[in-house]
Amino acid sequence: MAKQNQESELNTPATRRGFLAASGAVIATASVASRAMAVAPHTFGNDTIKVGLVGCGGRGKSAIGQIINTPGPVKVVALADAFEYRIQEAIGSASAAARERIGDGPGNVADIVDVPAERQFVGLDAYKGLLETDCDLVVLATPPGFRPVQFEAAVNAGKHVFTEKPLATDAHGVRRVLAAGEIAKKNNTAVAVGLQRRHEPKYIETIGRLRDGAIGDIILTRVYWNSGPLWNRSRYDLAQRLGRRPNELEYQVENWYYFNWLCGDHIVEQHIHNIDVSNWLFDAVPEYAYGMGGREVRTGKQYGQIFDHHMVEFTMPGGAKMLSACRHQSGCVNNVSEHAHGTEGTADISGGTIYAPDGKVAWRYEGRNPQGHQQEQTDLIANLRKGVIQNETEYGAHSTMSAILGRMVTYSGKQIRWDDAIASELRLSGDIHAWDAPAPVTPDEDGRYPVPVPGKTEVV
Repeated sequence: MAKQNQESELNTPATRRGFLAASGAVIATASVASRAMAVAPHTFGNDTIKVGLVGCGGRGKSAIGQIINTPGPVKVVALADAFEYRIQEAIGSASAAARERIGDGPGNVADIVDVPAERQFVGLDAYKGLLETDCDLVVLATPPGFRPVQFEAAVNAGKHVFTEKPLATDAHGVRRVLAAGEIAKKNNTAVAVGLQRRHEPKYIETIGRLRDGAIGDIILTRVYWNSGPLWNRSRYDLAQRLGRRPNELEYQVENWYYFNWLCGDHIVEQHIHNIDVSNWLFDAVPEYAYGMGGREVRTGKQYGQIFDHHMVEFTMPGGAKMLSACRHQSGCVNNVSEHAHGTEGTADISGGTIYAPDGKVAWRYEGRNPQGHQQEQTDLIANLRKGVIQNETEYGAHSTMSAILGRMVTYSGKQIRWDDAIASELRLSGDIHAWDAPAPVTPDEDGRYPVPVPGKTEVV
């Protein structure tokens, strides 16, 4: 693939020194209490927390429903999306969550969902209007390619932020997010990142025991997200929703999962969850990696640019390994899990189980294990009410970059070091704020998009 279509030139150079200054301390440690925290000058207590949502697709609607399902008064006051029809869907979804919360008790849906037309913002720059409202907490759930600029803007507006993962699709975006996270610390505003396993008691307890030496020194982790294909949205479907033929940029944004400037490939958008668990356990990021991947079964033009499988060997500080595999192929074995191997036993981290060297169960988590997406919102809202300010930017950005490193090595076929990857001056796209902007990638005369070729594609 031509460089400008795969990883195009960075407009604003950044140095390794600048990255290190922005990143600060390394990955946060194993418990909720040990994440970066501060005490806010303002404590919400029982005051209403006003929420705005940027990105009204499936994940955004779910996050708003989960916030509505937390103790204490909350109100959804503003919505923003690239497409108007998604805003109406989000109003309906939030209203349903409000009705479920109210149940047979007192209260009205309007007390929880109050989004009049003047607080409904449409377009690629819709987030700007939402940030001018008086919302306290902004939820960012747009495609990841838009995350750095929107996160930066939300932090600069003085808002508390919940941002879905991943935090970027290229190294430039990661550096930008880390810099904004430092501003959030200075502003004393919260940053929560949608890596929900870090909020699940089963994971917290299991990781804690492993880091306390339950299986000796960790020498290997294995992490997987092997599943079937996800959704695919056709031009015809979008035309039906819009009432007209979409332009190329609209099609790519609607079908964002298959374009690298928007999703970063599924190793970044999805497999980040499993990679993050390993980073969390090692309390570190990889030193270097190599791997392989490709498009074996998902080869049609409707699947844009991304691979359907990746396999990566990451080397961690001290020489321990993380083996990473992710796949989107039908009719194959599915496996979404994380495992650890030590000098004195093994662990199924996702299963909350630790095994002795003879293979017998040494410990199994049997406590309460609430659903992670709900728990991360429950923790965030509870902390805001107590005046405790969490900041999860660093580990979110570091795990994002680890997954990007994985994509870099599978796309290029090269072994790449972390220091070279994070300092890369290649970008997948620039900031895009209007529908008349050119799409960062374009199809050829047969409607096919440029696809990475290992051994040829430049990524650093």
